[in-house]
Amino acid sequence: MKKILLTVVLGTAVVAGAQSPTTPAQPAPAQSTTPPAQPAQPATGQAAAQPAQAQPAAPAAAPVIKDPAEYNAYVNAIQQADANAKISGLEAFLTQYPNSVMKNQALEVLMGTYQQANNPKKTMETAQKLVAADSCNERALALLAYFDRVMAQQGDPNATQELADGKKYGQEGIDCEPKVTDPDIKKMIPQMTGIFDAAIGIADLTAKDYADAIPALKTAADANPTDFSVVYPLALAYWPDPKTPTTPENARNSIWYAARASAVAPPQAQAQIEKYAASLYRRFHAGDDGWPDFLAKAKAGTVAPSADDLATFIKAPPTPAEQAHKMVTDTPPDKMDFATWEFVLSNGAQADQDAVWNVIKGKPVQMNGTIISTTPTEFQIAGSEDDIEAKKADITLQFVDKLLPRQIPKDGASFDFQGEPASYTPSPFVMVMEKAKLLTKAAPPAAHKPAAAHKPAGQ
Repeated sequence: MKKILLTVVLGTAVVAGAQSPTTPAQPAPAQSTTPPAQPAQPATGQAAAQPAQAQPAAPAAAPVIKDPAEYNAYVNAIQQADANAKISGLEAFLTQYPNSVMKNQALEVLMGTYQQANNPKKTMETAQKLVAADSCNERALALLAYFDRVMAQQGDPNATQELADGKKYGQEGIDCEPKVTDPDIKKMIPQMTGIFDAAIGIADLTAKDYADAIPALKTAADANPTDFSVVYPLALAYWPDPKTPTTPENARNSIWYAARASAVAPPQAQAQIEKYAASLYRRFHAGDDGWPDFLAKAKAGTVAPSADDLATFIKAPPTPAEQAHKMVTDTPPDKMDFATWEFVLSNGAQADQDAVWNVIKGKPVQMNGTIISTTPTEFQIAGSEDDIEAKKADITLQFVDKLLPRQIPKDGASFDFQGEPASYTPSPFVMVMEKAKLLTKAAPPAAHKPAAAHKPAGQ
């Protein structure tokens, strides 16, 4: 088992039982966070120590060990200052007295002592025993949920089972929260909820259940904004595949948490994650303007801004029609490449389509394309790089006379040609070019279609 960080904050309360009070006292109820103290001294012919009063918050009287030998075994174990000695004593006590009234307290001290000794395997084993004895022991459930989740994220060979177990313990911990009566445990509930939700969220994210992963991971990330192990996964849950459109709200949240993750990532990964966050911003916003200011806000912030603030920080991209209009405004139609014509004629308002079409219709155009299919009088051609990559025809090239077989290029071949735009279909886009000619002089190469603005899913 890999060595992982054991200093879960709530663990400091668990190991507090390492203190050794000099006067034996009645132990506190099992669910209390007060360090388990020594039990009341049984009568052995000497004066017995008076049991301490139960804490006011305790719902019932604390347990009392009646057997002197059992009492001595427990006291001797918890009084040990050395962690290894305490572990040996408590293990021996639990073996000899498996049904002791102090079993839960002994397991809780043992769990904390193993944690203090930096032994994750035995910490988890003891936590499992404690949960078996006390199903709503929040400390044990939190440790189990935390360790299983972290071990799985570190690539442990048993990651699949650890994710399932971590989610189970996380859900049990959340379900038990309303039953907590101890005031000290109640104070730790927000922190514990973050631990429980982290385990649930990572398991759901791994299972690609993004709808359930998002709320769980958001609770964990907002409670622990410097914890890269939950902040970055939340960014992935909001937008798992940037090539697939998502809702504007999810896209903005993904960008925020990815940018935030770049500030809390391990040093060797910060530049790479910042680059990834910038690519998400660029894809959604259709530009880099505003990115430096947004990145600075994310790195300095903690909890994500509201949806309205995020919408202010990351402006919605221009619509395809707005992009097309800007292209027409910025560049004369006879200076555009074929891919830009295709974008405007596919996405522009009718006035912008007319502004381009009225200039290029019937005018000879020389360009390069890739053969999709042929007949002696008509070629189906991919003219933009995007359609060449997709092997999709966007030009129908028509010849006046039949071509000889030796003149016809093979499918997939790149060739130069001339044609006159005669008509077009906006969607799916196909331009018909007439009066075609094969060229021997190189024509301009194909160009990428401008990137269309990001659209929410379903549009």
